[in-house]
Amino acid sequence: MTTERRQMRVGEGTDVTVRQAHIHAARPATPGRAAQVLLHWLPLGAGAHFVAFNGRVYEALCARRQHRRPAPLFHAALSLRLGEASYVIEMGPAWGNTVPDRGVVVEGPVGLRVLGRSQLFRYEVRAWRGGSIPDLELAVGDPTVMSEDPVRASRLLELVDEVPSLTWGRDELGLGEMWNSNSIIAWLLLRSGHDLRRVRPPAGGRAPGWGSGIALAVR
Repeated sequence: MTTERRQMRVGEGTDVTVRQAHIHAARPATPGRAAQVLLHWLPLGAGAHFVAFNGRVYEALCARRQHRRPAPLFHAALSLRLGEASYVIEMGPAWGNTVPDRGVVVEGPVGLRVLGRSQLFRYEVRAWRGGSIPDLELAVGDPTVMSEDPVRASRLLELVDEVPSLTWGRDELGLGEMWNSNSIIAWLLLRSGHDLRRVRPPAGGRAPGWGSGIALAVR
């Protein structure tokens, strides 16, 4: 497989037991490295007020049901450098981005699988060479350096083609959490050999869906 030519695919999986992860404190990125995988934490809905509002409502309901205080919600994204090439890896809506060559490798439905027939209810997973993460300037803290190992960076890039295209916002496989962008990032990191045992979002926040990505990766 090359990183320049990819085929869109549909993934599927089976039930697994959820295993939570914990995250270490971020340390600054190191310039000049041959390879680097960076994890960025952005506030959920950064730059999109409607998403942010829905996230606050969702977290308020979860907090009430779990008898705890609401916590800040975060959305994970990855940036990766391998030699002279740089990539961003994240999930986003399949509509609204007019850049033709943005590295889309997987698409999936949002809400209900049947709704995915419409582009308005589809997400896309991108491994975008030379791309950018929207609203990265709003990320909290420095990025976490997950590795500076070319082998793991290459493996992560290859695995983007294999991301399961489960329904966003649903727990179709009984993983214990819904499937979303955080699930995909956790799945990619763990499957490519990165240690997530001490990884957690900043500022006492939560990353809904992170546990489902781990659960599916360790099945």
